Amino acid sequence: DTDIVWLRNPFPHLDQDADFQLASNEYVGDPFSLNNAANTGVLYIKSTPLTIRFFRMWYAERELHPYNHDQDLFDKWLKYCPVMRESGLRFKFLSTEYFGGICEPSEDMNSVCSMHATCRIGLEYKRRCLISMLDDWKKYLSLPLGERESNPPSWT
Repeated sequence: DTDIVWLRNPFPHLDQDADFQLASNEYVGDPFSLNNAANTGVLYIKSTPLTIRFFRMWYAERELHPYNHDQDLFDKWLKYCPVMRESGLRFKFLSTEYFGGICEPSEDMNSVCSMHATCRIGLEYKRRCLISMLDDWKKYLSLPLGERESNPPSWT
């Protein structure tokens, strides 16, 4: 998505064994739990026959239900489609510690890689949220290193 601010290199926090990894609006602490609320804003996908099949099915579902939110359809296919559950597709939800959003922000500026303007409607509102996040990030970077590590600020 374009409503994301990237703050650090995300690659050290990605799992090489997963077929695809995705962000979560509500992360329950277990990267493999279907109780995580899927968010398609951040997707890291290996091109495999399984992932290609999944995305073809998701796109077909989107054409059948054009008035449904694409992310809701994605969540439904990921969690409830027997073909996908039984296929061996290895997916993983990304921790909001590293991939935060407004719904569930990263609590540690020393760890966060990205912040996503989730749970907000309208481009102008999201733009203001992203500017605020960048302002918070600049304040964090302006702190002395010791203070950043021992007492990092939080998002406003």
